[in-house]
Amino acid sequence: MPIPIKDLHTADDTSFDYIVEQNATIKLKSSEGLVRCNVYRPKTSDKVPVLVTYGPYGKDVYYGEFYSNSFNEVNPEHRSEHSCWETPDPKFWTAKGYAVVRADERGIGQSPGLLDTMSRGTSEAFVEVIEWAAEQPWSSGKVGLLGISYYAGTQWRVAAHKPKGLAAIIPWEGMADYYRDRCRHGGILSSRFIKFWWNRQVVSNQYGRPASEGLNLSKDIDVTGPKRPDTAVGTLEGELPEDERERNRRDQTIDNANNHFRDDEYYASKEYDMGDIEVPLLSVANWGGILLHLRGNIEGFLHAGSSRKWLYTVIGRHDLPFYDMESVDLQLSFLDCFLKGDDRRGWTEGKVPPVNLVLRRGDVGFNNPAVEQAAFPRRCENEWPLARTQYTKYYLTPDLRLATQQQDLPTGHAKLRYKALGSLDNPQSLQFASAPFAAETEITGHVVAHLNVSMAPEPLGPTPSDIDLFVTLRHLGPSGKEVLYTGTAGDPVPLAKGWLRVSLRKTSPEHPKHQVWRPWREYLSTDVQPVIPGEVYGVDVEIWPTQVVVEKGGRIVLEVSSGDTQGCGMFQHDDPTDRSPAKFQGFNYVCFRPDMENYVTLPIIPEKTA
Repeated sequence: MPIPIKDLHTADDTSFDYIVEQNATIKLKSSEGLVRCNVYRPKTSDKVPVLVTYGPYGKDVYYGEFYSNSFNEVNPEHRSEHSCWETPDPKFWTAKGYAVVRADERGIGQSPGLLDTMSRGTSEAFVEVIEWAAEQPWSSGKVGLLGISYYAGTQWRVAAHKPKGLAAIIPWEGMADYYRDRCRHGGILSSRFIKFWWNRQVVSNQYGRPASEGLNLSKDIDVTGPKRPDTAVGTLEGELPEDERERNRRDQTIDNANNHFRDDEYYASKEYDMGDIEVPLLSVANWGGILLHLRGNIEGFLHAGSSRKWLYTVIGRHDLPFYDMESVDLQLSFLDCFLKGDDRRGWTEGKVPPVNLVLRRGDVGFNNPAVEQAAFPRRCENEWPLARTQYTKYYLTPDLRLATQQQDLPTGHAKLRYKALGSLDNPQSLQFASAPFAAETEITGHVVAHLNVSMAPEPLGPTPSDIDLFVTLRHLGPSGKEVLYTGTAGDPVPLAKGWLRVSLRKTSPEHPKHQVWRPWREYLSTDVQPVIPGEVYGVDVEIWPTQVVVEKGGRIVLEVSSGDTQGCGMFQHDDPTDRSPAKFQGFNYVCFRPDMENYVTLPIIPEKTA
């Protein structure tokens, strides 16, 4: 028999150093259904500010079971009985004078309704959760948002709605642009991660799912990483049959495959204006997040309308830096300033520079937090991109070099060929290497590759009608060995990656976000342009921002490929329909002619002058 909603709310004042309230209910006005949340608050009669998280991984799912390997490496101060993946730990934050509200997103865990992650509807429900938290009798009326990844990406959207009570946000590694950052890199479907994420971490927590139902993972998503533990609780009202659960969700694996352009209703409904964000924000980007969040944190910082905003970069696996002592001290000082009025660091007094960068110098290996933290220094800046950036062209040559002088370019015609439809298991690429750098050289900022490309069919093969470009920036140390860095999941990654589907090559120079250092594309259905065998197309490929200090004798390599190569990890673009042989199979070319320059523009940073 279903348990009545009024009996679901329970409180525990005795077992912990803080008050625990489970399944507090928020009746939604913006849509059908309700949202349930757990409340953790200090044992005090004082009104306190609130930290809110709202997401799809289950508010009652214990971090230690959701991803035990990660949990065991988290700073012990942030491991407790109520720890939850990618969210602030209640034991720590209640001791600092904050309430923590952790909500099950609509359609997840104990919250009935339509499961439609990252949608307009779920953002509107998030607004109601924030306003509810601000209105509670134990609340000071000020709400802050703090969380990693999904719990960061949703902050941009909900802040643009300007909910009452929202006072500050810290999107910690959170993509800001659903289409460009996450789903369709350069117009190419990022299929592998979406499948992994949806099946392993989201739909497994859907409202009404039997606790005993296994994940039934297929081989291509059965990889190490977080998943719903077998001991997770079932829905309090009881189970729902699979056909009803299917009707109650928008499946991201289906929707992203079936929708291709930003003017499709599916993507258009998720758009918002970053300029509407007005609250103070601290955007935290990870240099290793080269396939998911990094771009969003940079763009969010650049385009948010907030008069008080800061950009802070980190390194390491995406789940650990959030909890280390230096990071938590930063979070606490920021939130204390804007939620409690305690500005001990000087956020409102101009004492905190707008940009704080960690600088990657030397080869210290990867996925070793202690070594990385000790080896890489920090430097403060006043703006992003850095005003003193010297955008420098390195020209591709037919003999696979990156030349700094235009006189090194060919005087005749040449083409370099590689097979289309390369993959991680069968890479097809060209690599262009610079000469050893004569002095230590810093590269920090946005990168653009300008390429002249064409394609042709294979003998007896189909006639191709498009080209997918996968571009990677790599760093070789003085010994010639590639220097790799820590990626999102602890895997080794290169400096940066970029992508482009050539049929979507059209840029929008009139758009206010278009810059020479970052071409802007709308990715609309009306932007599609033909790609015909034998024709040469000059294209600008956006490569995501990066940072490195190349040692004397080190080199930079630009890799141009027709599919995923080393460093893509779980973020592969391997959907057989999106990248079908009928459309892409054949040979791709980089073309050289006296009137056609191929180059990569690197943001070189001279030393600061006094």
